[in-house]
Amino acid sequence: WEIAIDYLTRVGHMCDDKRQEFMLLSDVLGVTNLVEQLESRRTNSGATPTTVVGPFHMVESPARALGDQILDVTQGDPCWIEGTITDMQGRPIAGATVDVWQANDDGFYDVQILDTVDVGVGRGLFTTDDDGRYWFRSVVPAPYPIPTDGPVGELLNATNRHPNRPAHIHFIGDADGFLPITTHVFVEGSPWLDSDAVFAVKDSLIFPFPWIDDPAEAAAKGLPNPFRSLRFDMVLPSPRDPGAAEDS
Repeated sequence: WEIAIDYLTRVGHMCDDKRQEFMLLSDVLGVTNLVEQLESRRTNSGATPTTVVGPFHMVESPARALGDQILDVTQGDPCWIEGTITDMQGRPIAGATVDVWQANDDGFYDVQILDTVDVGVGRGLFTTDDDGRYWFRSVVPAPYPIPTDGPVGELLNATNRHPNRPAHIHFIGDADGFLPITTHVFVEGSPWLDSDAVFAVKDSLIFPFPWIDDPAEAAAKGLPNPFRSLRFDMVLPSPRDPGAAEDS
């Protein structure tokens, strides 16, 4: 009992406004995924699959214009990311918000390297146009290990588990009158897809990031050539849809 109390106390001492060790602990124990799975059963199965929020959604994403870059596209594999937000009937949702955050090409989030970048790098809050479309520029994220310099790392070592996460981009889609969707897109072919340290991978969320070799298109998009691309469309449920939970 005293060991357990001491452990939880040390978990609390690792928490601050840039790091949430309790969230990390919940993630590696599978508790976050369990809660997410139970919650997702309460929404209509036609919506975009959900997964965990992760421990790095610690700061507010800066509002950005459509087409902006969230990471320097010259620092890694440049990537064009686009999609639409629709309702369950396939109708576009204008004015929906798309909250995005990701690691950089070295596998770090902004809050991990604040000595070299500003808060908000690798994050963006976009608003869909009249056709429900969003688009922005970034780089393909790298897989990375979750922080192991605290009590969660001790737990992983004690249970002989690795700390690694496959490459992914976080998304939250939301709009007035709809239930929010929190999800990831995982990079097809990334290592650790079959053993994610926080149990978040779903086959339906693994996407290709194909290369495009087209100098004219790259120039029009403000990217180096060649570049990679992701198409990710999100479907939001509403409380009025059959099977959706009003208090999700």
